[in-house]
Amino acid sequence: MNERTGLIELVRPGKPTDNGLIESFNGRLRDEFLNVNEFVTLHDAREKLKVWQDDYNYHRPHGSLGNLTPSEFVNSRSVQPKEAASL
Repeated sequence: MNERTGLIELVRPGKPTDNGLIESFNGRLRDEFLNVNEFVTLHDAREKLKVWQDDYNYHRPHGSLGNLTPSEFVNSRSVQPKEAASL
């Protein structure tokens, strides 16, 4: 969102460099999931995607996250509650 105008800015058509993180993820999804699976039904596609998503988020380390899985990375960055101050 543009802070000055308050409008959501969309990626310009033909300009994938405007959002490199999403383009990287889209390429990985295509290479690792869409190009290697055949889908018989929409239900079949959803079930296979759930398996891939679980592996991607909970089992496979990501180099960009210090070789942690996304779930480990999120948990490692969460703020732990502090003990109440003694009076």
